[in-house]
Amino acid sequence: MAIAILACMNFAVDSVAVLRRARSVLATEAAAIEALEARVGESFVSAVSTMLVAKGRVVVTGIGKSGHVGRKLAATLASTGTPAFFVHPAEASHGDLGMISADDVVIALSNSGEVAEVNLLLTPIKRVGAKLIAITGNENSTLAKEADVALDAKVSEEACPLGLAPTASTAAAMALGDALAMALLEARGFTAEDFARSHPGGSLGRKLITHVRDVMRTGAAIPAVPLEATLEQALFEITGKGMGMTAVLNTDGTLAGIYTDGDLRRTLPKVSDFNSAKVADFMTRTPVSIGPDELAVEAVSLLEEKRKTQLVVLTPDGVVVGALHMHDLLRAKVV
Repeated sequence: MAIAILACMNFAVDSVAVLRRARSVLATEAAAIEALEARVGESFVSAVSTMLVAKGRVVVTGIGKSGHVGRKLAATLASTGTPAFFVHPAEASHGDLGMISADDVVIALSNSGEVAEVNLLLTPIKRVGAKLIAITGNENSTLAKEADVALDAKVSEEACPLGLAPTASTAAAMALGDALAMALLEARGFTAEDFARSHPGGSLGRKLITHVRDVMRTGAAIPAVPLEATLEQALFEITGKGMGMTAVLNTDGTLAGIYTDGDLRRTLPKVSDFNSAKVADFMTRTPVSIGPDELAVEAVSLLEEKRKTQLVVLTPDGVVVGALHMHDLLRAKVV
């Protein structure tokens, strides 16, 4: 096989070697994570139970690459129902230990289990009375022996060709941390709605917390005409409100039907005098509708399913309280 050489500034890249290394790294890290599955047992259950019953928060610590993994773990826990934050071990030794209380659980990450900055915190943590969970690749290390619960995250080899850069070990530790967070999420009964409340600025949050009532048009913005209205009056309402339809109302405010642009196209060949023809004779009597308390994303699904661009919003007894166009949902960024 010919070796493709790519020009890159002043370097030549052997594409075959690059791809070989990339695949080797992915295979090594995947194998390291897969090997964890067989080692997840009673200690993992104890770790989850310890965090689940804790009255305080989860404090995550680690240094170097383990610190980066720890920050991610703390963020994942916090966003999935377990109050958590990260403390750098060096800062903890200079005052931040005061942030840890007896009601807290500390998760310490260290592949070797012998990092001085982390192990310096072990006695103060125990003195405070907080529980200690270790995630380490060395079950015989000081960190593992001092922990209330030690989770085995060892790997047989790093993906680094030099055997030096933390690669498979950090991947394994991160995967084990994710497993903890997801097991806690499930144990707490954490729901998609709970997740949305923690992520109000994200697209998922908007989809899960935005209801039809939050984005529908109300009051004078609702295109509506009475049941006795003429086609001319309906046409003016459609044009003036810019929704491509108007609701047709009974005297008690309930929905009798809607008249749309599509209905207008079907009406044109049949009617010569729009000033005398009644909208009730040409309206759609069973239009697509939704309730104001439904999620806006449900409105999107309904419109897509029915191949419509607008719908009316009704109370359970059929009173029109709003109108919704696909453009309203696009502006609310729930699509």
